[in-house]
Amino acid sequence: MARLPILMYHNVCHHINDSNDLIIAKDVLEAQFAYLSMRGYQSFHFSELKDFNSEHSLPKKSVIITFDDVYVNQLELAYPLLKKYNLKATFFIPFKYVDGVDSWNTNEEKLMSVNQLKSMDSKVVQLGMHSFNHNKYNELSIEEIDADFEACFDFIKKHELPVENVLAYPYGKYPRKDPVQKAFFQSLKKHNILYGLRIGNRVNSFPFSNNYEVKRIDIKGEDSLLKFKLKLKFGKLKLF
Repeated sequence: MARLPILMYHNVCHHINDSNDLIIAKDVLEAQFAYLSMRGYQSFHFSELKDFNSEHSLPKKSVIITFDDVYVNQLELAYPLLKKYNLKATFFIPFKYVDGVDSWNTNEEKLMSVNQLKSMDSKVVQLGMHSFNHNKYNELSIEEIDADFEACFDFIKKHELPVENVLAYPYGKYPRKDPVQKAFFQSLKKHNILYGLRIGNRVNSFPFSNNYEVKRIDIKGEDSLLKFKLKLKFGKLKLF
């Protein structure tokens, strides 16, 4: 089985002094992207995974890059770096807040508009789902989850957005125990969700053992380049 690290980013800022936790400085991000490029990593969109299986495996140095919340700073700072280093990424949209601010968080950071989302080259950035309301799935009923999905699809259809049926769980939260987990996964299947992304901080084996428990590695703004390299190889180690 192939190894497939999936990197998770959020805000991007101009100055390294502001780089912390979910905010990563542009220069720090560029150093990480430059490392991926220099070491021969090949980035993929989730839609491309269908071309690989246990017989036709992913390249040895494969990676998926993801950004949550479609902040304008991702368009301004991360998108040019993706193009510069010939990398691909998936940007996950909380649809209720498009062209608004991050009301679930600081209430200060601006999110992209529909036109800004459409402006990005789909060969570089594919769009994915990050729920409609940015609520924790483990705190919602199945009926509320179904309604959230319908709101997502209504938004996508209304604005003719090219969105892949890949879902990043807000806060990485989802039901962990049956029968609620089983009902949740059934809801994902009913809505044709191909992959559901948690956090987990581990490197995946591909093909995934469960398409609805795909793990991502949380890249922090304060991570050194050495720590980034170790996370890329091992996931989150206890010594971190």
